[in-house]
Amino acid sequence: MQEINSEIKHNRLFFEKSPYLLQHAHNPVDWYPWSEEAFARAQRENKPIFLSIGYSTCHWCHVMEEESFEDQEVAKVLNRYFISIKVDREERPDIDQIYMTFAQMSRKQGGWPLNVFLTPDQKPFYSGTYFPKYSRNNQMGLLDVLRGIASQWADSRTDLINSAQRITRLLNEMETTHKRMDVSDTVLRDAYNYYREHFDSVYGGFNKAPKFPSPHVLLFLMRYYQVTKEEEALAMVEKTLEQMFKGGIFDHVGYGFCRYATDAKWLTPHFEKMLYDNALMIIVYTECYQITGRLLYREIAEKIIKYLIRDMKSLEGGFYSAEDADSEGVEGKFYLWSKQKIEKILSAEDAAFLFKYYPMERTCNFQGLSILNLIDTDLRVLEKNAVKDRLEGILQTLNEQRNKRIRPEKDDKILTAWNALAITALSMAGRVFDNETYIAYARATMHFIEKNITDDYGKLLARYRQGEARYPAYLDDYAYVSWAYMELYQATFDTRFLEKAFVKMEEILYMFGDDEGRKGFFIYGKDSERLIARPKEIIDNVMPSGNAIALFLLVKLGKIGNRRDYLEKASNMMSYFAGKINEAPMVYTMMLVAKMLMDFGKQEIVMTGDLNDPLTRDMIKEINSHFMPLAFVLLNKSDQDFVGVNPVLKSFKRIDDQTTAYVCDVTGCKPPVNELEALKSLLDKEAVKTTAP
Repeated sequence: MQEINSEIKHNRLFFEKSPYLLQHAHNPVDWYPWSEEAFARAQRENKPIFLSIGYSTCHWCHVMEEESFEDQEVAKVLNRYFISIKVDREERPDIDQIYMTFAQMSRKQGGWPLNVFLTPDQKPFYSGTYFPKYSRNNQMGLLDVLRGIASQWADSRTDLINSAQRITRLLNEMETTHKRMDVSDTVLRDAYNYYREHFDSVYGGFNKAPKFPSPHVLLFLMRYYQVTKEEEALAMVEKTLEQMFKGGIFDHVGYGFCRYATDAKWLTPHFEKMLYDNALMIIVYTECYQITGRLLYREIAEKIIKYLIRDMKSLEGGFYSAEDADSEGVEGKFYLWSKQKIEKILSAEDAAFLFKYYPMERTCNFQGLSILNLIDTDLRVLEKNAVKDRLEGILQTLNEQRNKRIRPEKDDKILTAWNALAITALSMAGRVFDNETYIAYARATMHFIEKNITDDYGKLLARYRQGEARYPAYLDDYAYVSWAYMELYQATFDTRFLEKAFVKMEEILYMFGDDEGRKGFFIYGKDSERLIARPKEIIDNVMPSGNAIALFLLVKLGKIGNRRDYLEKASNMMSYFAGKINEAPMVYTMMLVAKMLMDFGKQEIVMTGDLNDPLTRDMIKEINSHFMPLAFVLLNKSDQDFVGVNPVLKSFKRIDDQTTAYVCDVTGCKPPVNELEALKSLLDKEAVKTTAP
């Protein structure tokens, strides 16, 4: 974010920390942040509220700002007839969730920027997404909308208020209309069949366009493959991962994934890069490497990690949120190439070699320039070391030149939930790839959260920027942090991380639980601002829902800690949401991941030994080479190791004073082994042994 000249006229957003709000700090619109001051003025002057929600890397948010919010004519209407409020959806997902639900209910569509008209007591009565300044092509313009709402408020205010009250009742009733029932016996296959029917066999992914990475769907399909041995489930994952990497949604020069592709081929991305997308893609590629052993997937995961550490890591220790789609006011400008430009940078031989795999002979593929891609290239050729190494050297040269361009703006706020996802990804990659550096980054990021985004009473906060931590943390923050502690434990076997995962689960139950978690979890906690509704989010959108991760943790921690109360809450929660899950299982894939853990997570591997013992390390490495997401792996280092987690685990002892491994399931434990080859034999037989649904 550039320095703001305080001598230039500004509005109240000038004093905020959010990069998105600061982008609007010099608009002629008399913006307020979400605040009691704004609502008090709306009440006092009896004006409706114009609420505009977006985020700093949103392309259409930029367009609407340039067309309308920087425009004096629009500002004059807003300032005369409305109280205008700007919200960063990434700082306030609670506000965004409520009004996005209203938009989807009333207009059957959503997206950002989200523009909603409210009564002075925050109740919504009209919404839209992007509005051009003037009406065109059957699309209402913002000026016409504003004048129409202002006229209705003057002439039919009671009708608008009554409508807003009815809508608010509906928003609240949504959380009380669930009828308990059993999850269907066919729900896993139903979800699988949906994705099989909608799979794009040519370019991977599901449906046509636009295409989102949807990593939670791929996580579900990999686990479905494990429990059913349905080869097509894994084939869909592999095809999708290959085609996403080949397309322009992956940045072949500087690495990292963009948010989504606008076409079926994954060629043309929406160029913004989000921390959460890239963290989730690390997890998916790492797991697919575990299943297949194919080095390509590991290399892609490591390229994403390189991007995050090089371009998204703050000097303070956390990861930034996102990079913009635009630079110099042009979408994708930073990422685009001409053939002539590349030929000036590279030698003739290197340029010819690059174009052999990244063809640029055809018509430019984006606004007169080209997005580098491998769509027409056979990836098996790139797996030859000589080709791969030379290409990477050439692309590195292009990256060095590209870095001389004006970069897209970076949203440098540090969000707790997204950083927790990065910790989970780095921990998992470090464990599977046997890379201590990745694990060290994961540890350091968690330390940053504990030190900087936690209040004096140990409660998490949601956002950190420029020394300020703010907003009581949301369900997603707590759930993702608990998951991150779990993965840090798996990567280090430091029992303190496991104990902290339990602590965070208890805090989730207390602060967010409805009927102690039996009816799921609210998006914001007891310590947060009370809004017009208190929603629960269970659908997986761009990230798995906080409820799905909380359910997953109840099952996993319940089984590790022998906590019957956790398992009972998980069962009740599944029953409470069963109606919705049965009706549309394809949108609840992380809930289904939790269900598979509940139904098929019966295997436990307990080692007893010293982490400094080479045999212990070799056994851990062997276990990490297997794809076992439904198993529970623990290391008992001393008699006191699991006192606060599950005292029963103390009964697993070393044999002949050597590191010993116990492989157990519901039928009991196999004879303990203290030789690496014996463990390998057991894992080859047992690691993926499950019962199909």
